[in-house]
Amino acid sequence: MPEVTGELGAMERSLRARRDAGSKLVVPYVMAGMVPEWIEVLQAVASAGADAIEVGLPFSDPMIDGPVIQAAGLASLGRATTVHGVLDALAGAEIGVPLVVMTYYNLVFRTGHRRFAASLRESGVAAALIPDLSIEELDPWAAAAAWGGVETVLMVAPSSPQARVAAIVARAQGFVYAVARMGVTGERRALGADALAVVRRAREGTDLPICVGIGISTPEQAAEVCEVADGVAVGSALVRRLLDGEGPEGAARFVARFREALGP
Repeated sequence: MPEVTGELGAMERSLRARRDAGSKLVVPYVMAGMVPEWIEVLQAVASAGADAIEVGLPFSDPMIDGPVIQAAGLASLGRATTVHGVLDALAGAEIGVPLVVMTYYNLVFRTGHRRFAASLRESGVAAALIPDLSIEELDPWAAAAAWGGVETVLMVAPSSPQARVAAIVARAQGFVYAVARMGVTGERRALGADALAVVRRAREGTDLPICVGIGISTPEQAAEVCEVADGVAVGSALVRRLLDGEGPEGAARFVARFREALGP
């Protein structure tokens, strides 16, 4: 079990330091277990300039995920990936940047709040993002996460009323995940006005780093949104390349393009 110190914020401290030094943040997403060399993928994108990495846990009913991430999840489940297998693999790996596990509440609930939080911390995971856990039902997980020393990343959406945005960002830890547009994950040809607007609305209530995700597909889009945001989360565009067999080297090249577009 983790030692309970009451001190949180390893991911937030890291991302704040990068932001405050003038850097924009790159947070790629990789589905755990989707390819045999997924740990090497994490290491490769970290070396290519990622500031943190989202690690997806495969789930049979991924409500926020589009076809590409769903395909990655099915590939992972087909390889008999389990929550504890993923966390055991992470515990033995040197990645070099903070990790945030992206999962659905069913997996957290079935594992048990405290057991899940303890497992994340023991595996070296800094934070968790649980998109189907609403702020109204957050307290049991938030208490366990605080006990375990795990930060809880929360999402704000373009559809959220301003009062709800304020309530969400007041409880967010690590960074705020600003949803670029309504809908499931997936590549987009262009950004809509929602992406910039949701960042501005979130900024009114927090000084946490704000990263925009869902639909960020190209370095050009990342540079556009980072005129107001602190960084970007990039998922489907990277996962598609991994499904196409590009491997750790291809993933590193892809993330390096974002790093180059956003500066050192």
